[in-house]
Amino acid sequence: MNTEMTEITVTMGRRTIQKKPSMILKVGGVVYPLLLAFAGFVCLIRPQMPAWAFMWTLALLIFAGCKWLTWRRAVAFAELRSRNDKMQVSPIWIRAGYLLAWVGMDAESFLRTSRPMAKPGRPQWLFAWAKVGFGAAVLWGTVRLIPASAELLRGWVGLIGLVFLLHFGLFHLLALAWQRAGVDAPPIMRAPVLATSVADFWGRRWNLAFHRLAHEMVFRPLRRNLGVPFATIAVFVVSGLVHEIVISFPARGGYGGPMLYFALQALAVLSERIWRPTGWRARLWTLSCVAGPVGFLFHPPFINQVILPFMKVIGAF
Repeated sequence: MNTEMTEITVTMGRRTIQKKPSMILKVGGVVYPLLLAFAGFVCLIRPQMPAWAFMWTLALLIFAGCKWLTWRRAVAFAELRSRNDKMQVSPIWIRAGYLLAWVGMDAESFLRTSRPMAKPGRPQWLFAWAKVGFGAAVLWGTVRLIPASAELLRGWVGLIGLVFLLHFGLFHLLALAWQRAGVDAPPIMRAPVLATSVADFWGRRWNLAFHRLAHEMVFRPLRRNLGVPFATIAVFVVSGLVHEIVISFPARGGYGGPMLYFALQALAVLSERIWRPTGWRARLWTLSCVAGPVGFLFHPPFINQVILPFMKVIGAF
């Protein structure tokens, strides 16, 4: 499918379908230059911005570009299928919701309206709220119990609370709200503590939004020509670069740490193709590989220059 040409071509079975792109897709080409221009403007005013604000701005810019890319592709494909196979096009509020009010990257599933979705039950809601409460308690409670002299520990504990509050808690509640509305929006975190391998952790449990995007945009195209090992390495290299931009660049230090961390993850995943432990050893192996070198990812400059000032701004201490 090429949405930049005069016509869109999609092969479905033995049929080749062509259709002129909608106004949404035509206007879409303007978004990326605007995002790049805004990114350049942000870099120019970086000296006047707190490091934490610069970090969140970069993260949101990257997120917005990825969302728009997946949204455009899904909308184009949905329009083609609806016209040629008489399938229902998702309403505008769902399209806007994916773009503006959802953190996942599986646009095709989110915009599909023909498949019925089970409503989430009370236990799911209670579990999500419990994670929100735990994250808030750690961020605005436990952190205050740590002496000010132990700044690095204070920053790490606060970071853990923030991840629980957002990724495990609020984003889970958001997923449940969309599921209640009949939308296919699974949580982006799927019990990573239960992972039995490094591949299982990164491929099926941790931040599935990025996994989906990396799999579709990097892994699948490269796998066809270079094979699984090189495609796997490429995915972790891209992840390392993204984290260098979002973590090391705002902190003005720690460069190379995130790339080293994801290089180690790639090595661990590839080694599991040859040898994979079982039972309790599998859990220990996974924990050691993922959590052991995490200090390279969230290095001291990031904790000191970005996380601690942000925690102070939000009243964590």
